[in-house]
Amino acid sequence: MPLDAPKLNSLGLPKPPSETRVVVAMSGGVDSSVVAAMLAEEGYDVVGVTLQLYDHGAALAKKGACCAGIDIHDARRVAEQMSFPHYVLDYENIFRDAVIDEFAESYLGGATPVPCIRCNERVKFKDLLETAKDLDADCMATGHYIQRMVGDRGPELHSAADANRDQSYFLFSTTPEQLSFLRFPLGHLKSKAETRALAAKYGLSVADKPDSQDICFVPDGNYASVIEKLRPGAAEPGEIVHVDGRVLGEHRGVIHYTIGQRRGLGIGGLSDPLYVVKLDVDKKQVIVGPKELLATRTVPVREINWLGDEPFTSRKEWHVSVKVRSTRPPREAVIRPISETEAEVELMVAEEGVSPGQACVFYDTESSRIFGGGWIWRGH
Repeated sequence: MPLDAPKLNSLGLPKPPSETRVVVAMSGGVDSSVVAAMLAEEGYDVVGVTLQLYDHGAALAKKGACCAGIDIHDARRVAEQMSFPHYVLDYENIFRDAVIDEFAESYLGGATPVPCIRCNERVKFKDLLETAKDLDADCMATGHYIQRMVGDRGPELHSAADANRDQSYFLFSTTPEQLSFLRFPLGHLKSKAETRALAAKYGLSVADKPDSQDICFVPDGNYASVIEKLRPGAAEPGEIVHVDGRVLGEHRGVIHYTIGQRRGLGIGGLSDPLYVVKLDVDKKQVIVGPKELLATRTVPVREINWLGDEPFTSRKEWHVSVKVRSTRPPREAVIRPISETEAEVELMVAEEGVSPGQACVFYDTESSRIFGGGWIWRGH
């Protein structure tokens, strides 16, 4: 580095923290609160922004659902305590159009959607990021557990240091342009205990606040009741059908079932356990079969966001590891590009319950780097 080059600050920008404006996306939880407090303490020009994403109603006083009314209050308290401005933006319409409606359609289509990915992609890292730029921010920071590292070709996305907290599955669709503007100050921490210790150090009231578990607009984990409200009539009963065509019983609405489900089918008395292998929404059928029908090795993927250094279609095959569910470890696979945004992924070992609507995220086999990912579409 030449002697006269300005020194980079802790966010990798060539100016002092006091002249660096950072918009922090604050959910009211401990992670984003720590990010905001840490950057304020380091002397950055911090602006806190919390999104109001939906009409809370029942979720208003519920702990464990993110961005509810109590969370907006918590975020505001942190901002007051650390003396930086805080804004609440009404994103209800954007959120409904970009996330909730698709969630309902996808679920009714027999898929198992992951709305948190769409929220990051279409709301937080798109509209909120544009808002941050409108506020003359130099970058935007979030409390996500993922790492941004600068490589030879620019910013790269890497898994979090703490594998138990890693959120790379939910952030695969982050584009290179977004990555140049985003910062993830917690990605290098080794455990959640470190984050809570920082919250205690800054004296934040949210230091002991429990982590959110549910999808924010499904506060008690009851998907079916949310879908029924959004799409009345979606819970109509129909037949439970064996893959060999036998009708085994009645179900109370396709929306109550997911691929791979075994319990709660209400078709006891059969010698072998049966699993949901397909949902046929048009015929209102829940199709069941033996466990081996859930195993699949070929996964069609589309809407791919590629974060590799070379163009996606520059090779016939990419040897990587992939995750087909957020809760599973990465497994060896080969990606065969069909176009810039479509591919067939072959798993070296068959996985059970690969479901349309879930993401397939690509990982380097040699390092912590993430090469992007795409959406799993049709079934077997």
